Amino acid sequence: MRLGLTVGFYGPKVELNIGTIQEAERLGYSVVWTFEGYGADAISPLAWIGAHTQRIQLGSGIMQMQARSPAMTAMTAMTLDQLSGGRFILGLGASGPQVIEGWHGGAYGKPLARTREYVSILRKIFARESPLEHDGVYYTIPHRGADATGLGKPLKSILHGRRDLPIYQAAIGPKNVELAAEIADGWIPAFFHPEKFHVFEAALESGFKKAGGGKGFQNLDIAPYVDVAVGPDVKACIDSIKPHVALYIGGMGAKGRNFYNDLTCRYGYEEAAEKVQDLYLSGRQRDAIAAVPDDLVDAVSLCGPKERIRERLSLWRKTPVTTLNLTDASPEAMRTLAELVL
Repeated sequence: MRLGLTVGFYGPKVELNIGTIQEAERLGYSVVWTFEGYGADAISPLAWIGAHTQRIQLGSGIMQMQARSPAMTAMTAMTLDQLSGGRFILGLGASGPQVIEGWHGGAYGKPLARTREYVSILRKIFARESPLEHDGVYYTIPHRGADATGLGKPLKSILHGRRDLPIYQAAIGPKNVELAAEIADGWIPAFFHPEKFHVFEAALESGFKKAGGGKGFQNLDIAPYVDVAVGPDVKACIDSIKPHVALYIGGMGAKGRNFYNDLTCRYGYEEAAEKVQDLYLSGRQRDAIAAVPDDLVDAVSLCGPKERIRERLSLWRKTPVTTLNLTDASPEAMRTLAELVL
């Protein structure tokens, strides 16, 4: 099992603790990930991090697909990959309707169909086998239509990128997980419950089958995000993570369109998920935080003293997880996991 470190989201100001990231690299962490929501982007911090590190991989976790054309994403990925000496991992995600329509001003559409087209275009650009052409539902390259000049022509990237530049997909819904297993090199789930792996297993197997060519768990880097809180008081550690869980279950999406809430229901916490969301959306965030079940937080996180975390890690090792990504970890948590895993 490898270890990764996530940094961000950022508030009013972008603040990167380069010393912590350099310490992660020294400890043997494999990758550092950055996020983007509707403030700071994911790539600018990665470029800064890349300039201050030497070996650790640089992962976008995630770049919002509709924020950029596939060609722009490919250009960005190839550029940063070359500048960093081949360290870039392209993590993509569909985000959600609130951000895509409310911030980027585009129609959310059907994320599965869009993702399939998007990744297909990226693969063509990276391969450079022929000038880029694509005729799909969401992307037509070269552009055609009443507003076209007719001067567009298929082009091939001037920059020679890595043909096998890895593409990871953030996904938690069954169909999206299936698609990740089929077309991606890595899968980034959030709120991963190691004792409920069966919730994802059928979708993953179906995706492998569609991919063909013997694709399986050995070909997919399963890289979940996990909150880690180290301390002698387990309850206090769990409570420190509850605001993060409540935000996602309660506030990351509208009623009936919150993917994290849906996942919580599939884990068997339907009543709690509904209560947390109702409280959060009504402005009662503190009550929503208090309503998050302790055992849910404990299941999807690593909480408590080092020896307890060692025991809990055994549950993660029983799954096909290959990279464990610590979310905004403290230096103590980062060093503890390095000692226990690496």
